Amino acid sequence: MSYAIIGFGKIGQALAKAFARKGLEVSVATTRDPESFASDAAAIGPTIIPKTLADAVKADIIFLAVRFESHPDVAKALPSWEGKTIIDATNVFPVPEELDGLPSSAFVAKAFTGAKLVKGFNHLIAATLAADPIVEGGHRVVFLSSDDEDAIAPVAALAKQLGFAPVKLGKLNEGGTLVHARGRTWGQLIFQDLFKKEQ
Repeated sequence: MSYAIIGFGKIGQALAKAFARKGLEVSVATTRDPESFASDAAAIGPTIIPKTLADAVKADIIFLAVRFESHPDVAKALPSWEGKTIIDATNVFPVPEELDGLPSSAFVAKAFTGAKLVKGFNHLIAATLAADPIVEGGHRVVFLSSDDEDAIAPVAALAKQLGFAPVKLGKLNEGGTLVHARGRTWGQLIFQDLFKKEQ
């Protein structure tokens, strides 16, 4: 299984730190030339590989860590996203009217034709996401929701590999609403830093 992070701002770098901590290789890309962020990637660790967007999207599981309004530009990188899983770590607030009442991840999913989309890793602030998720005998929780039941299992397995405790919320418009904003209101689980104790 290969991994990529698209977007290398605070959230992208926080995710990269989680991979580096476990010595897992991950490609990182933006719409800019990889040379422009190569030194930032090297500072995080040797398993963080700067690539062009065209190369990074060859990965099986791709974290979308760009600003919400930039997701259509990323989606243009491939004509079809068949066989790929997108982890939508974006947040939008306040929610723009053109979403037409859809959760923002359902709106994002439309742009990535053929992909399986999982909302996840979006509810923590970057500094918390970047910190070691193993604390006081427990694991920091990440919430996952998707309209594609099959998509959650590999993402949950990756979350565990990174040291997090995945908690499944079900479909985007059901439990998933807890990690989305609605209008000018954040979902109830946004910014909740929770831990799951070892059984």
